[in-house]
Amino acid sequence: MAAIHSGSDPLPREIASNADRATAARLRQFDMRALRREYVEQGAFVYQPDFLAPEITAQLVADVAAVTPSVNRNYLPGHKQGGSVSRHTIDRLAPAIGELYRSPALIAWLGELAGERLQFSPSDDPHAYALYFYTRPGDHIGWHYDTSYYVGRRYTVLLGVIDESSCRLDYELHTRETGATAKPGSVQIPPGGLVFFDGDKLRHRISPLAENEMRVSLTFEYVTDPSMRPWRRFMSNMKDAVAYFGFRQVFRRRGRA
Repeated sequence: MAAIHSGSDPLPREIASNADRATAARLRQFDMRALRREYVEQGAFVYQPDFLAPEITAQLVADVAAVTPSVNRNYLPGHKQGGSVSRHTIDRLAPAIGELYRSPALIAWLGELAGERLQFSPSDDPHAYALYFYTRPGDHIGWHYDTSYYVGRRYTVLLGVIDESSCRLDYELHTRETGATAKPGSVQIPPGGLVFFDGDKLRHRISPLAENEMRVSLTFEYVTDPSMRPWRRFMSNMKDAVAYFGFRQVFRRRGRA
């Protein structure tokens, strides 16, 4: 990927296409048939520890430095503690991340893995792509599902960016399958690693950060239908404002939209 591009304008088309070509070349190295089989067997979940090309991972690390002054810290007693940077701030300070999110090669590959056509989240959704910072002892997020407030399904991509920690993604498979037995698992997502899953099917958490540790991850979210009913929009906005990005970021951005 190219060096950091500052400002709100999109990256030049040549840079964006270079990023997509690098992504496409990397994706051709994976055995889609085997990954698709694993994904289905695990109830819409797959883990690939060596996913991103090294140059893309290096760009993401540089992007973390660019957005760090804008991290919004949040704390929900008994559930989560950490920092977040929404797609709106990312678009302004580290737009290369948005270009990776919109990579035609990436979204087509993920759609093939999921077995259905995926679409981008709406432009006013702060979770479409976001960075999550675990930088203080005890930073974590408790057990939850990535519940879709959209009419369609919402798929989550977790990408490791910085991991100088003992934090793990703990998860349970098959929890919402009738007659199935839940299967626990745990992985540590290294820089460049990927986890992909249907948000409504995977129960998961991030274990607490210890002293003198740091972890930063990037999430992408894609949907099958980007429409949302008004009352669900209100619920989604409140959750984002309280638990992640702050009221000013969420509601000021929606007002502009």
